Amino acid sequence: MGTSGSRSRARTVEAGAGDAGQRIDNYLMRMLRGVPRGHVYRLLRRGEVRINGGRARPHRRLNAGDQVRLPPVADERHAEGRLPPHLIERLRGAVVYEDERVLVVDKPAGIAVHAGSGLGGGLIDGLRELRPDLPDLSLVHRLDRETSGLLLLARDRHTLKELQDGMRARAIEKVYQAVLLGDWTGPVRTVEAPLRRDVRRGNERVVRVDAVAGQSASSRFRRLAAARGLTRVEVTITTGRTHQIRVHAAYMGHPIVGDTKYGQRRAERERLGRQPERLMLHATRLRFVLGDEEIAVESPPPALFDTLVGGS
Repeated sequence: MGTSGSRSRARTVEAGAGDAGQRIDNYLMRMLRGVPRGHVYRLLRRGEVRINGGRARPHRRLNAGDQVRLPPVADERHAEGRLPPHLIERLRGAVVYEDERVLVVDKPAGIAVHAGSGLGGGLIDGLRELRPDLPDLSLVHRLDRETSGLLLLARDRHTLKELQDGMRARAIEKVYQAVLLGDWTGPVRTVEAPLRRDVRRGNERVVRVDAVAGQSASSRFRRLAAARGLTRVEVTITTGRTHQIRVHAAYMGHPIVGDTKYGQRRAERERLGRQPERLMLHATRLRFVLGDEEIAVESPPPALFDTLVGGS
């Protein structure tokens, strides 16, 4: 499929009271729907996004009344900027929790959360199409395209800000299960290794452990079971850096099975006799507080986890 190639004009918008405190990069992802995340960051690096006339850094937080210049951009989504119909159908039954403020979706592996070049629409586009009654639906956090499991979305700007504040205060619990390559004896290890994004490796960008230039990142691994030279683990994270669990697992010497970016594909083939069907990482538990209410949602890992290792 081709891209639409249409371009918008530069425009200036005023940040409202509900936008106060939001990072400009996240604000742009909402305002420039259909533009890939990488392109948003290029616009910021080139100084094409302005706040009150000045250059905007990705971490800059908005105040109510800020004047934000949105540059002209090409819509890089596929025709009509939407997920293919079969993926939209997969999302139809993926909402596992909903109230008047939030949705929790059990995201299938293989669906990106945002639109991107070559990907057409993303999960957020598909949900907005399925739920036109929720025009302000926004992602509170993200999952990698090949990671499955629980994803939290806010139905309005006020709730989004409250939950993002909770994320910064590390008040949202996110627990994953993964299958690691090798017999990791554990039983528990906390990896605190700073991560740096956008490191070049050939023609691709990767995340690396970097004690000097990296951002703090903490992952707690707990051994659940082992079989056939593979280890099933539970992982709890208190930070949400890009590719955090995948990089920390590889840093331990036991990459996640099915990880084509940080894994050991030859060793996987030797161990399994084939390439893994998918990245063996699943967001299995999510717990957060809204107002005075604590909400906890769980999603069991796919059956393939039991097939490979068992012992959940």
